[in-house]
Amino acid sequence: QMWEEAIALGKELAEQYENEMFDYEQLSELLRKQAQFYENIVKVIRPKPDYFAVGYYGQGFPTFIRNKVFIYRGKEYERREDFEARLLTQFPNAEKMKTTSPPGDDIKNSSGQYIQCFTVKPKLDLPSKFHRPVSEQIVSFYRVNEVQRFEYSRPVRKGEKNPDNEFANMWIERTIYVTAYKLPGILRWFEVKSVFMVEISPLENAIETMQLTNDKINNMVQQHLNDPNLPINPLSMLLNGIVDPAVMGGFTNYEKAFFTEKYMHEHPEDHDKIEKLKDLIAWQIPFLAEGIRIHGEKVTEALRPFHERMEACFRQLKDKVEKQYGVRAVLSSLDDRRGSRPRSMVRSFTMPSSSRPLSVASVSSISSDSTPSRPGSDGFVLEPLLPKKMHSRSQDKLDKDDLDKDKKEKKKEKRNSKHQEIFDKEFKSTDISLQQSEAVILSETISPLRPQRPKSQVINVISSERRFSVSPSPPSSQVTPPPITPRTKLSFSIQSNLELNGMSSSDIPDVPPPLPLKGSMADYGNLMETQDLISPTTSPPAHQRVSP
Repeated sequence: QMWEEAIALGKELAEQYENEMFDYEQLSELLRKQAQFYENIVKVIRPKPDYFAVGYYGQGFPTFIRNKVFIYRGKEYERREDFEARLLTQFPNAEKMKTTSPPGDDIKNSSGQYIQCFTVKPKLDLPSKFHRPVSEQIVSFYRVNEVQRFEYSRPVRKGEKNPDNEFANMWIERTIYVTAYKLPGILRWFEVKSVFMVEISPLENAIETMQLTNDKINNMVQQHLNDPNLPINPLSMLLNGIVDPAVMGGFTNYEKAFFTEKYMHEHPEDHDKIEKLKDLIAWQIPFLAEGIRIHGEKVTEALRPFHERMEACFRQLKDKVEKQYGVRAVLSSLDDRRGSRPRSMVRSFTMPSSSRPLSVASVSSISSDSTPSRPGSDGFVLEPLLPKKMHSRSQDKLDKDDLDKDKKEKKKEKRNSKHQEIFDKEFKSTDISLQQSEAVILSETISPLRPQRPKSQVINVISSERRFSVSPSPPSSQVTPPPITPRTKLSFSIQSNLELNGMSSSDIPDVPPPLPLKGSMADYGNLMETQDLISPTTSPPAHQRVSP
């Protein structure tokens, strides 16, 4: 469940897939996995494992662990007792130490095996990219992962014992352990490389405790705002322990210990710390108010009396704190910590598709995918498909040469109106469906020019007096018959392939020679007048024969 680490590795793979291998299929699958990881980070509650400090003392241990301290990462929901039992199974002859203080030389130099085990708290080392308040669900990962510093606190009493207030003389002896590498790593345990100890005064301990309490309230409120289905019992216990003075005493003990004239006179250097503690007490009220509001919305009828008592205690606490330490108001800190999307982003995601403006290209693509669009339908001026092929050359030339946008729009409007008239006149009367495939076929076949006759086709020439037929002959790829204008009776044959290969007409007496090439219309006219009475099978005179 270390999805943050998986995302970091996925980004390296994505760089390879996108810019080196160009494997977009693997890239898309990887990005889908990353999206699921991000969603899991925000929505899935992960267990927080405990960390344990283990010291192996005595000459009976192997040299690589002898008289050394290690930090172990426990399993999910593993208690210290279970961890100790698992540890002692590896060293059945070892003796468990009862204290948490460092042992003396007599134990370290003894021949036995002594194991010291206690729970340590990981110290948060937040990455530098989190430069603003973020969701607790995101930060919670770094509270127990990627940690290298651990601390263990032991209360130490100094001075005279005060039976009325134990916080006045309770010091904290805090031991800091720094491991060789960050946990978790390739192993679940690493050796401690450095150890140092600090002492925390009672006032500093009070400030730290108030800060942790405020953060805990704020984090739980944020969790309930993000997920309304969370159980209400942890919130009830937390609020009741702070609001009801009969349970924990609240911060009244701090007031008795540090907000007195005697303490101010004896410790004038703590004036700034006292003011900070007062500010933290004042800031606790708006956090409690938000928590009680959420508790009132989710409380059941069975717990309604409990909630009403808690509200009554909170009103008294609120009046007292605001009178002594001032009023604090949370304007946007809670909203910023909810982790919700910005309003502009919410608008862009929730904007209905019907209200988004469609471009002309999208309208045309929609119309072309379904049914053929009629000109001028749906308020858009679309050119008809078929008449567009009947533009004159001058019109097409104008469209290509004119680059000015204003003139182009005017010409387009005129052209559309002209096309509409042609469309209504030529094609509206027919029942041909205007489909895109038919438009392409018709545009290629419709032409104002007369199609040429095939070379192998028989040409029939009709005259008002006689009809002559032309005998078919094999097609020739070198000689093309000239176009004939029917005026009078005429019969001729196209040259055969033998003549084209160099043979003369004398070698083939049965086949008449071809007619001379057309020079003008008068040639055929004169030829027809002189050859009017010659039969189709009779050869022309010798002076009119033209060798190929």
